[in-house]
Parts: sequence; structure tokens; C-alpha cells
Amino acid sequence: MDLPVYELMISDDLQDDAEVNFVSLVDRPAIQKNWNAFSHKVKFNTNEEKRVISGAIMLADTPIFRSDVSHGDYYVVFSKETIFKIVQRYFKKGYQANVNIQHNQDTKLEDVYLFESFISDKERGVMPMKGFEDAPDGSWFGSMKVDNEYAWNEVKEGNIKGFSVEGVFEYSKAKKEAQEQSDKIFEEIKKILSQVK
Repeated sequence: MDLPVYELMISDDLQDDAEVNFVSLVDRPAIQKNWNAFSHKVKFNTNEEKRVISGAIMLADTPIFRSDVSHGDYYVVFSKETIFKIVQRYFKKGYQANVNIQHNQDTKLEDVYLFESFISDKERGVMPMKGFEDAPDGSWFGSMKVDNEYAWNEVKEGNIKGFSVEGVFEYSKAKKEAQEQSDKIFEEIKKILSQVK
């Protein structure tokens, strides 16, 4: 079963609604990477003394499974060019403190904010964060300061394991390479599931 792949994009128009305007702290990151995983024993990289959490925010050209009424089952990808635009607009509009938990749109966390951010770019010598060396070029990484007691307790208890962006995007049929990548992932999942009895 070949699932369609859509590239999620935003325009260059700052007035356009398509943008990332929040980063959520979640238990199941869509990118399937915990903060800064070095092994299965270490859940993520935190600095307890400084109350800092670090990890991948968006992985370029990496298929993410989705299922909804509009499209059925499908994958979405963000190109490195789109991630570059997203991050620029995110900072230009001052969204660094727009943080919630589990995509709860009714709650903006106080005293939690993105203070460190970079996009990996091998040509410029900007390498992925330690623990994410296999991340595709053009991926977005960041660190948040968490002075909110509730949020910090959720991190310490292991209820929060990563970042997840939220926003509005334009859907476009993905390039052939992205479709082939999602088909490969789907075949690997089928193979694993066929071995589980």
C-alpha cells in the first residue's frame, strides 16, 4: 500500500496564515526523536541545574505519518528550504515564548522559551546537535529554558519527551524522492510487524 506524501510549505508573505507559531512540549514527538537521545537508557538531554532541554525541533525531508478525515492515511515532509523560511518567520514574529504542553491551545506556558536555535548546514559548517548526527541537512535544533515548575516536573517525570511544532501549512504533492523515502519506511514497518506474532 503506497501512501501519498505531501510537502508542507509556507509562503514568503509575512501576512499569510501559513506559519509555525507555537512549539509544544509533547510525550510523542512527531519526528520520533526524543530530546537528545544517546541510548535507550538516556531519555533525553537536560541540564537540571540550568533547567535547559535540547533537541531536534524539525527534521528536514523526513516523512511523518498522519491520518485525518481530509486526507486519510498519508505522510508529510518539510524540505530544508521550508524549514529555513519557517524558522526565519518564527523569530521575526517573536514567537520564542509561544510554548504549550501536548498542543493544548488554551494554555501558553509562562517562563518557558526557546533561547537557542540553529539549522544544520554542512556547507556553512553548522553540524547537527550531538546525538542527532544522522539528521538530514537543513534540520532545526533548539534549546528551551524551563522555569515553569509544572512543565519542569513533567520533563523530570518523563511525561515530556520532545518538541512538536504547530501551525498552518500549505499542502503540495511531494517530490518523487520523498515519496520513495516514505515507501521505504512503510516497507520496513510492514517487515517488522510481520515478525511480531
